[in-house]
Amino acid sequence: MSEARATKGAAADGADGGSTAGAADGTPGPTRPRRRQARGEARIAQLLRAAASVFCTSGYTASSTNAIAREAGVSPGTLYQFFPNKEAIAVELGDQLLNRWRDTYGAAFTQSHIELPLDRMLDAILDPLIAFNCENPAFSVLMHGSEIPGRITEEHDTLHATMLTRVESVLADYLPDVPAAQVHRIADMAFMLFKAGLDLIMAHEGEERAAYVQELKTIMFRYLDPLVGDDAPHRAPRAP
Repeated sequence: MSEARATKGAAADGADGGSTAGAADGTPGPTRPRRRQARGEARIAQLLRAAASVFCTSGYTASSTNAIAREAGVSPGTLYQFFPNKEAIAVELGDQLLNRWRDTYGAAFTQSHIELPLDRMLDAILDPLIAFNCENPAFSVLMHGSEIPGRITEEHDTLHATMLTRVESVLADYLPDVPAAQVHRIADMAFMLFKAGLDLIMAHEGEERAAYVQELKTIMFRYLDPLVGDDAPHRAPRAP
């Protein structure tokens, strides 16, 4: 959470007591109890969960602070103690989701996964990335659209470029004799295949979602498998 937001939320939560103001003689006042800080953090988390739900249901543009407050079961006045407007809520939620996405893809692209045969490597990398998006549908809502706050889209674009570079690095390891420009094109195409497949996965649920996950993996494997070549050390063994 941003420092400014945490400070605002903590101050609002402590407005009914536990003042941190100094005494009249200039001596420091009592420190606000941690209980009040925790209550403020819990309220912010409650509002962010409500915002994620409203953004997914109505889209960012059609959402309102009143709808978010209603979803959270609080008054609009309570919401405004922590967030001045919808944009501030979106930025806070976007920051949290982007940080978790960085952690997710960082863990997915570990060296132990990259050293696996191609089919198992795809499982190890794609599964956590797909799971994150399915568990956090608001991530997709907040990362796209002309009305999304610019700070979110800028950070997402930077992260997108970082991920593409990581994919390119992984493929360079699988394709050591392929020219760098061609590896870049392959990485770009693989990344676009993942994004397109993810859109279809997110549009379905249950068994159909699982089927689309498998379809995406099949497409990715069939695209990359001929490029890897029969003698590549990371090639998945064929069934007898």
